[in-house]
Amino acid sequence: MSGGDKEDQTGYRLLWILDVQKTPCAREAVLYGAGGSVAAGLLNFLATSRVRRSFNVGFAGFLVTTLGSWFYCRLNNARLRSQRRMIQEGMRNKIVYEGTYVDPNMNLEARRGPPAGMSLDGKPPAEVPTSHS
Repeated sequence: MSGGDKEDQTGYRLLWILDVQKTPCAREAVLYGAGGSVAAGLLNFLATSRVRRSFNVGFAGFLVTTLGSWFYCRLNNARLRSQRRMIQEGMRNKIVYEGTYVDPNMNLEARRGPPAGMSLDGKPPAEVPTSHS
């Protein structure tokens, strides 16, 4: 096993806590946070010329932007998973019920069931021989 294989298995951990490669939305959230941090800190420094306060504003901008984009992305992913599950269930039901009398897409005439004296497959019932002694 080479050193690259071991690195691929563990992934890249941010602050020894968050595995950025395996956690959904983590990479994008950190990148958006870095951009928000630079923008907030730089704008505050240009407006006030106070270095320490600009650093604090930049750090707050990093936290707010990172957490905001993280929660937005996770919420969006959860919504997409829910929609995908509903679509898969609907497709499964369509396959099961298609062409039967419980198919919701059939018209009312077809839903009423087979006419009297007919079986479900549309053929008349087979004659059963009766034995008379």
